[in-house]
Amino acid sequence: MAQATQEFGDWPLKRLMTEVVGSGHKSADDMTREQAREAFQRILADEPDHTTLGAFWLANRWKRNTPEELAAYVDVMREESVEMAEPDADPVDCGANYDGKGRSAILGVAAGVVAAAAGTPVVVHSGDRVPTQKQDAYKHVLDELGVRTEIEPGESADMVDDVGFGFYYQPAFNPGIDALWDRRDNMGVRSFVNTIETLANPANADVHLGSFYHLPFAVKMTDTLQAAESQDVSRTLFFQGMEGYDDVRPGTTVVAEWNEGDEELDDFEIQTANYGMNFESEDLGVEDVAEESAAITEAVLAGERDDQFADAVALNAALRIYAREDADSLDEGLELARDALDSGEAAAVLEDLRAF
Repeated sequence: MAQATQEFGDWPLKRLMTEVVGSGHKSADDMTREQAREAFQRILADEPDHTTLGAFWLANRWKRNTPEELAAYVDVMREESVEMAEPDADPVDCGANYDGKGRSAILGVAAGVVAAAAGTPVVVHSGDRVPTQKQDAYKHVLDELGVRTEIEPGESADMVDDVGFGFYYQPAFNPGIDALWDRRDNMGVRSFVNTIETLANPANADVHLGSFYHLPFAVKMTDTLQAAESQDVSRTLFFQGMEGYDDVRPGTTVVAEWNEGDEELDDFEIQTANYGMNFESEDLGVEDVAEESAAITEAVLAGERDDQFADAVALNAALRIYAREDADSLDEGLELARDALDSGEAAAVLEDLRAF
């Protein structure tokens, strides 16, 4: 185990707890960028006592991290843990929650494949049963589809260039975060690690797509990406997702976008019924998320389903196409997505993905 303040600086986690962040959610102070950087360097080095680490994570949860603190964590993660593998393509980075979904279908694989077939390369990344929910994520749907997932970052980049859709596996590209699995599991609640791992951006993409429950989270994530010094994201697109995942929620839904140079997010409401999703969230429910999501993906891409799942896949693909500005509007993106489905090109991309 690493030792000591001499190696890291003057701010071990116990001192940060006592003097800065640990006094409660109303009276705690925010850390400076330097303090936050040192804290996460110590965490990745397994230096803190485990009790102190749990207390620090909980104190951060209570006080709520600032974008500057989160950006410092992201920078340390990308500098000391993430192995970047940048494809020649310029993909959309999809940052879904790593701890997965438990009630509704994961549609991001199907949507990403459709977007790829329409000319928009897409990157997704996840771990394997990440705490706290430890539910199904991108990896598990891809496993059910017969796609290789436990691959090295260079192979992931090749997958993007060869197929148009690429999967990056957290234990391979972000081993420092993966090594925190036991400590995170013993916490019993989410910590800021659940937030920053979605911003790892292993393909070094310029465009980030994510989801939120409430709009202020999208603002905080965009501010974090702007403050981060280890990556240069020039565009973000966030929308209200299901179960915290990057599947758009049916109904009246908020979408927020930001472009480099904008002073703030531009947020607007859409009615998903106007884009073919004229149903309720419950209509996308499944019992076995990984297995049924894979079956739905295969059937939709093969043109064997023309139901609520097919409509949801098409709109989610349109959001990815629009995120990369390969379409000027969601309507245009939806038309491109449906063309990719109707032509059989999306089904062909899935076969290429399986053969990779």
